[in-house]
Amino acid sequence: MKTRSIAAGVLALSLFAGAASAMTVQEFLTTANAIPQNPTALLRSDTRRLMAEFRTAVHTVRAEQTQAKAAGRQPATCMPDKVGFSPNAILGHFNAVPQSRRNISVTQAVREWMAHDYPCA
Repeated sequence: MKTRSIAAGVLALSLFAGAASAMTVQEFLTTANAIPQNPTALLRSDTRRLMAEFRTAVHTVRAEQTQAKAAGRQPATCMPDKVGFSPNAILGHFNAVPQSRRNISVTQAVREWMAHDYPCA
């Protein structure tokens, strides 16, 4: 019983830590703007961190879509199996987020982007 309560506490803390560390669109753009636009950009840890953040957001949105379909609900997005994202497209969409809304998470921005581009209607 004690082991279960400890495990539940650890899980709750990890979920809270994950939610607290979600990168905002503004943080993403600020970091991206500091990265030089040259071939060495891929060697930078900041670039890899942004790529991982975006990749995680896309995986989260895709998982939500899959879970909604499995539960018999209409998903918020109907992304095809393969969607290509260029750095310019990502930055273009994130820069299009109004300044007053740039405190949303990268995941929420991707969710809204995919719902707009790949609606289920």
